[in-house]
Amino acid sequence: MTPVSELDWTYLADTVMGGVSEGRAQIEDGAIRLTGTVSTANRGGFIQVRTTLPDGLPPDTAALRLQVRGNGARYFLHLRTTRTRLPWQFYQAGFEAGPDWSDISLPLSAFTPQGQLLSRDLRPEEVRSIGLAAYGQDYVADVSLRAIGIG
Repeated sequence: MTPVSELDWTYLADTVMGGVSEGRAQIEDGAIRLTGTVSTANRGGFIQVRTTLPDGLPPDTAALRLQVRGNGARYFLHLRTTRTRLPWQFYQAGFEAGPDWSDISLPLSAFTPQGQLLSRDLRPEEVRSIGLAAYGQDYVADVSLRAIGIG
């Protein structure tokens, strides 16, 4: 597994599309921590921290493995590929993050396409970014990702 502190991360929120969610992301104790308030007002509903994968994932990748902790809420990984052209197109899989560090495995088959015109066929070598997101409902977000790997 790769420590997330070795990756470059970019914070994004629904404010780029008129939403009102607020948050921040920072490296704390070797983990990327995403905190804030997600609001579905004004057609919004997400905060996210994203890292790019210019070379994609290895073609034989079957799952993504995470070390996470949080406030017990549901969070998501969002994958963007060479075929996701519009901001609202991505592949999504969810997980719960409790107060203790835990290892989670998300099979690529669990990622569902979001947005129109996306194939259900998620090809690992086409993945170009991985986003940790608080998404889709009104809530207070607090989630940390310490490491990410493939399985």
